[in-house]
Amino acid sequence: MKKIKLKILGISYSQSQIGSFVLVLSERKGDKRKLPCIIKQNDAQYLTLKMEGITTPRPLTHDLLKNVIDTLGATVEEVFIHSLVEGVFYVKLILRTVIDTYELDCMLGDGVSMALAYKCAITVSEDIMKSAGIYMDDDGTMTDDQNEKNHEDRPSTVSVDSLEAMLQKAIDNDEFEVAAQLRDRINELKAHG
Repeated sequence: MKKIKLKILGISYSQSQIGSFVLVLSERKGDKRKLPCIIKQNDAQYLTLKMEGITTPRPLTHDLLKNVIDTLGATVEEVFIHSLVEGVFYVKLILRTVIDTYELDCMLGDGVSMALAYKCAITVSEDIMKSAGIYMDDDGTMTDDQNEKNHEDRPSTVSVDSLEAMLQKAIDNDEFEVAAQLRDRINELKAHG
């Protein structure tokens, strides 16, 4: 499985999901595709503090976890975004000790926070980047070429009926960011036959 290295491009408030933030990850090399992800407010705050080099008088939760990992003689080697199911990213923290390597499931925001704390790689599978990544300049604008790539590189592996059912479920659960993405994908599939 091909892994793509990512970097944190930015964080902004989610207009469609109150109390959530959009974390944008970008390819380090290659096409410079972007991977927009929804994270919780506390993860966004931690990431923003770390990116700005601001220290807090007391350790935050992610600092505590780093202290525990360090005390146990381990280190975080990689944060791997390995699956995307119904708009939810599944992530593994890959820890290494002198003796063994461990893979722990975690939420995306927690994983990226630990990657920032350890200055380790954030990676994603090529399949996820093809299905959820978008072509966009770092300033958020899209060129005509990038718009074409956005439509070409997204394989239609899910039926419109399945997507419409997922859309209704997202609306019922007030997951409006996911609903908007599903709506756009449905319209894209219908437009391209």
